[in-house]
Amino acid sequence: MTLLILGSVILGIIIGKLGLLPLLDASSDLISAIALNILVFTVGLDMGHNREVWQKISRFGWKIIFLPLGIALGSLLGAFCVNFFLNLPTNHALAVGAGFGWYSLSGVMLKEMVSIELGTVAFLANVFRELLAVILIPILALKLGGLAAIAPCGATSMDTTLPLISRSAGAEMALLGFISGAVLSMLVPMLVPLLVNL
Repeated sequence: MTLLILGSVILGIIIGKLGLLPLLDASSDLISAIALNILVFTVGLDMGHNREVWQKISRFGWKIIFLPLGIALGSLLGAFCVNFFLNLPTNHALAVGAGFGWYSLSGVMLKEMVSIELGTVAFLANVFRELLAVILIPILALKLGGLAAIAPCGATSMDTTLPLISRSAGAEMALLGFISGAVLSMLVPMLVPLLVNL
């Protein structure tokens, strides 16, 4: 599955660079949105069909919030540590990390609030996070378990990486991933401006 996804990305880059399918290029956002919605819908069907998942999740109770909070803290700590090599203002590096993989929002926000350069850094950092998550999810699910497979996804665990979590770690982890991704997605528009203005 990982090789198929990586192969698809590489093939898309090649076709895009060569301009072989201009009509496809013009409507790629629409096609991506439709495909993503179909994937998330099928994962939702799987989660809704599996009654045991909901019973297991209800046992977590309010403790379920620790998963996205841990991922958020880990992301910010990672951004802080990486900044020793980038030499950005610390609050800007933290704002990039607070994108939690949501490149389309954090990149635009930081471009508007700070500069096009920081917006580009945020866009690339969060795209690479998502690509790395796609590669790591099956490995982490196999070696360390489902929770570890959710962590690198960040906010994308509620949409683009959700089908891969479901396939690699099961429906219970997909539901946890969806909840975690939803919480992280709500944090992005609050944390990014807050950190920029520190």
